[in-house]
Formats: sequence, structure tokens, C-alpha cells
Amino acid sequence: MIDFVWLILAVGGLVSGMISGLLGIGGGIVTIPLMVTLGYTPVEAIATSSLFIAIAAISGSVQNWLMGYLNWEKIIYLGIPAFLTTGIGVYFANLIPPHIILFTFGIILLANIYLIDLRKKLAAVEIESTKVTFNPIISRIGTGGSAGVLAGLFGLGGGTIMVPMQMLLLKEEIKVAIQTSLGVIVITALVACIGHTLKGNILFIPGIVLGCGGILGAQISTRTLPKLPDSTVSLVLRIFLGILSIYIFWQAWISYQIID
Repeated sequence: MIDFVWLILAVGGLVSGMISGLLGIGGGIVTIPLMVTLGYTPVEAIATSSLFIAIAAISGSVQNWLMGYLNWEKIIYLGIPAFLTTGIGVYFANLIPPHIILFTFGIILLANIYLIDLRKKLAAVEIESTKVTFNPIISRIGTGGSAGVLAGLFGLGGGTIMVPMQMLLLKEEIKVAIQTSLGVIVITALVACIGHTLKGNILFIPGIVLGCGGILGAQISTRTLPKLPDSTVSLVLRIFLGILSIYIFWQAWISYQIID
């Protein structure tokens, strides 16, 4: 039975790593529900996911760098506010009831579908930049800061909110947003990982098993991403977020019933 669990974790890490590199969203949206389903507590799943995300994001970002798709300037601009706010999320992750964490997670997933669709509508009607203007400094601070909080609170790399916000506020193409997001995720995941380690929340062996699968998955997806049409990537991202939001709401309800 134990060996079967390790196999599930390894395969889950592989799938999550592919999603991480393909969509720039860290992969925690797969590993967290997976670990909860396997019987781990939400806090353990969130904390251990941060270790997996760090491993997978480093793997994918190194590959993006080798292919010339990594913009260090953009990563630093978003990474600094993300670094500063990740600890806030880690702190509150230990205070908020599990069902509240899961329910909020589901809301965020649904919000991201709307943000991506909104960005497409803005591009479709060709709204002039003079009509829709976002201060670039505030946009970067808001995008990076939000990603940091989510990284610590939900065990995400922060990409679930960072990619849509980069597209909407910074007007970046989806592939550029994904590649930049993955680089920032390295920062947020490492900080979250350190914070959860200090609090004793991380299960290192499951995290490493997930990470081994994540390394391979991230390598596959980062090589595939440049070859895919933007419309395909956008559609896959929205469908994936929708399906997972339903699952997360279900897990939140189960968690609430257990407490009640």
C-alpha cells in the first residue's frame, strides 16, 4: 500500500510539473487536492506542496533560461514584492480553518477564469492604452504581492493569480506571462518552503517524491509551450481552473462537515 502511495505521488508530481511549465501556475492546484485525497491534512498538503513547487519551478525555469525565454528584469520586478509578502501567507495558513482555506482557494480559481476572459475581451475590442491605464509600478507590486500571499497561504507558487494579472495589468502575452510567472514562483516557493519548514509543516519524503516527478514534467512542458498557439494555452488554462474549482469546493464541504 505504501509503495502504491509513492507511485501516486510520483505520477501526480509528473502531471503537476507539466502543468507548472505549461501554464505557469506552480502545480499546487494538483498536488494539494491529491495529498488531501491521500489522507494528509490541508496544512501538510499546502506546506509539502511548496517544496514540490520549488523543485519543479527551478527545473522549468532553468530550461526556459537555456532556451532564451527567461526575462530576469521582469522576474525581479515581480519577485521582490512576492518575496516580501510570502511570509504573511505562511503565518495565516496556520490560523485559518482548513475549510475556509479550501473554499477561498476555489473562489480564486473561478476569479482567474474571469480575469483571463476579461483580458481576451480587452484585446479583442482593441481598447487603447490611453483609455485603460494601469500604473506599471503599482501593477507589479500588486501582482507580485498577491502571488506571495497566495504562495504562503495556499501552497501555490502564486501563478494562479499572477498569470491573469500579468495579462490584464501588465498587458503581457500569455506565453511571456507564463514563463515570467514560473521564474517568480521559484522565489515564492522557496520562501514559503522555508517558512513552513520552520513551523514543522512539511513532509519531506512525500515532497521529494512529488518533486522528482515534477522535474521531468516541467522539462517536458517548458519545451512544448513555445510550440502551442496562444488560444490553445488560454483555453486549457481556463478549463483546468474550472474543473479544479469544482473539486476544491467539494473538498471544502467535506472538511466543513468533519469539523461540524
